[in-house]
Amino acid sequence: MRAIEIGARSDCGRARENNEDSFRVAPELGLFIVSDGMGGMASGEVASRLAVDAVIEHCVEAAKNPALPLDGLHIPGASPAGDRLASAMRLANAKVRKAAAENPSQQGMGATIVAVQLEDERIILAHVGDSRAYRLRQGELDQLTEDHSFVAEQVRRGMMTRQEAEQSKLQNVLLRALGPEPEVLVELNEELLQDDDAILLCSDGLTKELSCAQISAVLDDAEDAEEAADRLVALANEAGGSDNITVIVIRTAPKPVGALARIGRWFKGSQNSYHGGHEDA
Repeated sequence: MRAIEIGARSDCGRARENNEDSFRVAPELGLFIVSDGMGGMASGEVASRLAVDAVIEHCVEAAKNPALPLDGLHIPGASPAGDRLASAMRLANAKVRKAAAENPSQQGMGATIVAVQLEDERIILAHVGDSRAYRLRQGELDQLTEDHSFVAEQVRRGMMTRQEAEQSKLQNVLLRALGPEPEVLVELNEELLQDDDAILLCSDGLTKELSCAQISAVLDDAEDAEEAADRLVALANEAGGSDNITVIVIRTAPKPVGALARIGRWFKGSQNSYHGGHEDA
């Protein structure tokens, strides 16, 4: 796998007392995950942690045993890695749903999830819900995921403008999430990876507060991935911090020719960035 640098941060925000977001960073697998819990207080936190842990566990097991059966059918056009990531999310759905059924205080809990796996010159992207993935390439920011939400669907159908969607009281109504239904449809996408691409995974606590232009400016200007993650979270808090904020920034290294001065930057990161985890502050 090509050299990368990673920055990951999670913050409670200014309006919430607890953090229902979870993230995991597994560079050895090339796997990065953000999940936003739903259900209020401890339930949302439980759902997001179950989700990210289930995905990591399945992918770790598959790395040890490539013949491990998939949960669910092959997705037409998907690579083996894409099928595996979708399988992991289906298992996460089952685990969140099972936990909710077994504990009355957690009934109705669920989680959104977005994950990226780096494989050779590609990224495999899977998501359910409205946690997002973006790519900055040569100064252009592209959203790589489509929200599985009521207002996003209305925009896609031409029934609502983006401005109306951003102001709608129905923004939090999701059409897909992990947990609520026995089966979940995982959206899968695969993209080519280029030198100096920056990939951002985030919960909606970031995108509620910052515009695409603000996000693009930070990703483009930051010295490294850690600085980008720090600045994005800080700016979202300055803009209001109305929700939990979680970001993972992944930047690919340029080709080694003429890049010796930047060697120290790659693989630079905090302990949380490398080992993953859940931050409550």
